[in-house]
Amino acid sequence: MVTTRAAQPLRITLTGILALLMGALLALGGAYLAVLGGSWYYLLAGLGLLAVGILILARRRLAIWLYAVLLLATLAWTIHEAGSDWWRLAARIDLWWVLGLWLLLPFVNRHIGVPARWRDGASGLLGIALLLGALLAGYALTRDHSRIAGEFGAERMAGASPAGAADRSASEWPAYGGSARGDRYSAADLITPGNVGRLKKAWEYHTGDWPREGDPAEFTNQVTPLKIGDSLFICTPHSIAIALDADSGEELWRFDPNINREAKYYQHMTCRGLAYHDAAAYPGAGGEAAAGVPARCSRRLFLPTNDATLYALDPGDGKPCEDFGTGGMIDLKVGLGDQALGVYLPTSPPVVTEKLLIVGGSVTDNGSVDSPGGVIRAYDVRSGALVWNWDPGNPEATEPLPAGGTYVRSTPNSWTIAVADEGLGLVFIPTGNQTPDQWGARRSPQAERFTAALVALDLASGKVRWEFQAVHHDLWDRDLPSQPTQVDLDGPQGKVPAIIQATKGGDLFVLDRRTGQPVVPVRERPVPQGAVTGDFTAPTQPASDLSYAPQEPLRERDMWGATPFDQLLCRIRFRQLRYEGDFTPPSEQGSLIYPGNVGTFNWPSLAVDPQRQLLFAAPNYLAFVSRLVERGEVEAGERREGGGELGLQPNLGAPYLVHLGPFVSPLGLPCQSPPWGYVTAVDLRSMQPVWMHKNGTSRDNAPFIPFAVGVPALGGPLVTAGGVAFLSGTLDYYLRAYDLRNGEELWKGRLPAGGQATPITYLSEKTGKQFVVVMAGGHSSFGTRIGDSLVAWTLEDETER
Repeated sequence: MVTTRAAQPLRITLTGILALLMGALLALGGAYLAVLGGSWYYLLAGLGLLAVGILILARRRLAIWLYAVLLLATLAWTIHEAGSDWWRLAARIDLWWVLGLWLLLPFVNRHIGVPARWRDGASGLLGIALLLGALLAGYALTRDHSRIAGEFGAERMAGASPAGAADRSASEWPAYGGSARGDRYSAADLITPGNVGRLKKAWEYHTGDWPREGDPAEFTNQVTPLKIGDSLFICTPHSIAIALDADSGEELWRFDPNINREAKYYQHMTCRGLAYHDAAAYPGAGGEAAAGVPARCSRRLFLPTNDATLYALDPGDGKPCEDFGTGGMIDLKVGLGDQALGVYLPTSPPVVTEKLLIVGGSVTDNGSVDSPGGVIRAYDVRSGALVWNWDPGNPEATEPLPAGGTYVRSTPNSWTIAVADEGLGLVFIPTGNQTPDQWGARRSPQAERFTAALVALDLASGKVRWEFQAVHHDLWDRDLPSQPTQVDLDGPQGKVPAIIQATKGGDLFVLDRRTGQPVVPVRERPVPQGAVTGDFTAPTQPASDLSYAPQEPLRERDMWGATPFDQLLCRIRFRQLRYEGDFTPPSEQGSLIYPGNVGTFNWPSLAVDPQRQLLFAAPNYLAFVSRLVERGEVEAGERREGGGELGLQPNLGAPYLVHLGPFVSPLGLPCQSPPWGYVTAVDLRSMQPVWMHKNGTSRDNAPFIPFAVGVPALGGPLVTAGGVAFLSGTLDYYLRAYDLRNGEELWKGRLPAGGQATPITYLSEKTGKQFVVVMAGGHSSFGTRIGDSLVAWTLEDETER
């Protein structure tokens, strides 16, 4: 007896309708993609799925045959495009495989046509296709094409030599980068690969500083604590300085500068850290009271605030040092001209030397062509008097600015952390560019010279001794974001005093810090041309032989999604954008910028083990979209004041606004295939990567599905004499420990919020225990949960096990 259409099970009708809808969406989108010059697969697959839907509704057995062929063709296309890369493969076949399995189930299969028996040839072919898909996926799960599997030998990883650690105290972390070298290295060695799994939480402290009304969109807790004596010192996003007991986390004192709440803060509300000066640390400096107790303010903490002031505090009680500046503070807005409040923000700690305090500051990105300048100023560390100023717009005039004078407006600024070499008499300043970032037609010759450059200034005078430019005529927000790292490299003729500058583009420029000459070769390579009318592009850009820049440009086949549908939309968007590889100029069409604004490396910088001569880092790979918009095309209501890093940027005074954003699908997932984040190590003797592994999971972005996908990190690395590295900045909320020998993850501790900060480690002077401490405060622009927790771990006692 033949079953009538009215008697068809509802599930068959719904299956047919679903196939029709999916097929129509794929066919329409695929046709548009083909018109744009993209893959024809989606159009053909959509037409095939439409036919399958029609045949299912007609209860024709041909539907199963056709779907089996369609699935086999999809597998062949997937192998051609993605090989055995699991993440690329899964997005191409997941829905196809699930629908095929549904069609094979007996309670569905037997109602599609009238087979002589359920297990007919059509079902057999579909079963073979499903089995092949499962086998391909299973094989892909065993492969990791992004992994560099290497290791440092046992001799290389042997314990640190006492001579190499002579200038390090395992119980101290006195500077943002661990030491004046900015290398994020600790001589503490109690935590090792063999016992790091016994770390347990020791304490958790809450600052109580949360977002407030009127704060900018980017609210972050990026602080790296200082550890001096028995105390920890931190600052909060609203510039509150806090001292804690380093063993218990108990609050000792708190200083709130009560920053100006009347100001409009356009871009950031953050504090990356404080700086410390100890007069007694310098030969013949004195500063000790008769009883051996430090005289008040012979030791000083320097607190930069978001309303552009700088305080000197006594670390013993947190009160201002009255002999510094005016009542313990200096006003950094002096000489910056109009509208500096809320636009000029010293978000990073200053550099401290024996006699000087050297200060830079952030200037709001893409706000106005008329902005405060990026002057670098050196103040007397005791009195706060201005000693010299280096103005990128007037670099020769370094004598202190006279009263009433103004620094050149709209010059490259230095928002990140600098370092100094007092032995060479140099301070090394990483610079950004003159705002706006993506339009540079009106930049002065001096701005062009010092844009995205590492500039070595004479400590005594502020004069330029040398500069090295990492990006010519920067139109991509490729400012130098990372604190430079000083390391003395082993060479054939002995130690070479080097400095390593990490960049957003992924290059690691290794320079002789005496001269700025490359230690690792740097080559000028041709880049895409064709800026908007009135602007220009540099014909070449510097590239280091030691680089984590993407090895190949993105291709359409590199587009990704959770399903074939959002992958299709990403492919369409890719074809709509201008993209000719790295340094594709911004355009009105919209340009794909890869690596994007977050960069391969950012302010977290690198960690270097100076004795083992190895470097540990966490490169990221995320694309952004930059689209220039003629000012006349934007309605007044769409404009906004200030500036920032995402959305439509005002660029007041420029003919173009710019719209910035990550290259993501409608689901909010990156359009490019994972992994997006790694940990890696470089042998600084051979200047070659030794190992590289994807890092982090989808735990806090795809709840209950903690895939080891390799997520971006925005938090700094730390290496120890014990052979362990720590990192916390991933999109999932963990502090992780790695074996420096081979990069294997050894331990992870759950954080209550995003860990977009750099951890520190130290030995307790009271108990001898080694602690690891990190701020878990989140980052609103990075999309992690905001918190106020400073968390400490230490090794579990054997008696507690």
